[in-house]
Amino acid sequence: MSEMLEGKVAVVTGAGHGIGRGHALELARHGAWVVVNDLGSSVTGEGSSKDADLTVELIAARGGIAIPDYGDVADEAVAEAMVERAIGEWGRLDILVNNAGIVRDGAIWNLTTAAWDAVMGVHVRGPWLTSRAAARHWRSLDKAGRDSRGRIINTTSGAGLVGNFGQTNYATAKAAVVGLTLTLALELNRLGVTVNAIGPAGATRITGTMPNAPTVVEPDEIPEDSFHPLDPAGSSPVVAWLASDEAQYVTGQVIRVIGDHIHLMRGWQEGASASNAGKRWDATKVGDVIASQIFGTQGRGLQTWSR
Repeated sequence: MSEMLEGKVAVVTGAGHGIGRGHALELARHGAWVVVNDLGSSVTGEGSSKDADLTVELIAARGGIAIPDYGDVADEAVAEAMVERAIGEWGRLDILVNNAGIVRDGAIWNLTTAAWDAVMGVHVRGPWLTSRAAARHWRSLDKAGRDSRGRIINTTSGAGLVGNFGQTNYATAKAAVVGLTLTLALELNRLGVTVNAIGPAGATRITGTMPNAPTVVEPDEIPEDSFHPLDPAGSSPVVAWLASDEAQYVTGQVIRVIGDHIHLMRGWQEGASASNAGKRWDATKVGDVIASQIFGTQGRGLQTWSR
């Protein structure tokens, strides 16, 4: 066990299975004490159980320290209590990894408002609630003249970055996580808190709901220090590093980890442009300008543009 995170306290949400379990195991491997949160629901967010217990047992068996938490991250009081539990148990909070997630897929004409609300609740409301609780704690430390440096690591996905058919709720939520990350990085910078988003990959319960999905893999099923291209814990070493003091200079970033590749993602940037020389655009003429100067076609209606 390394000492990279020794003495630090972490909360990892959705850590009963898959990617979250991988993060919790990796943080503990490097010395962090971990609150392992998981409601224990199905992949669609229904029911509850004590799935967090197995992750805690795995950490303990490997010489680490962890406690379970079975709370619903979308519940305001529960999310705040989760953060307070870490502080009450070990006297501090250094790392918050927002990973909890569910899916309720369907093309927009079939998607229900309940499916929209449930996914947005876990993926957007949950990270916002836990981040607010953590931010209030770190701000109180700063006001008291104490070290307020902390780490928030949120979870986005390819669906949130480029879209995915049948996931208007999930993709929108994961795109919102990026907006949350960028804004929190600005707001908490003065406190020394870094906020980044990780885009992981792996064969998880969520990917297992998709057509022709690969067999679900749990991180503990793969020998430590071995490489598996679909390992849900493939991004966990990067998460552990982002949680360390060494990563103090990195904030407001989106990093994807796919197999053995790390990608720094770049957001919306100005691309091709056109000017009307200080004049208001004319709707009857702007189409030809957009076609020729923006999309590079020779006229309107010649092709359907897509990214």
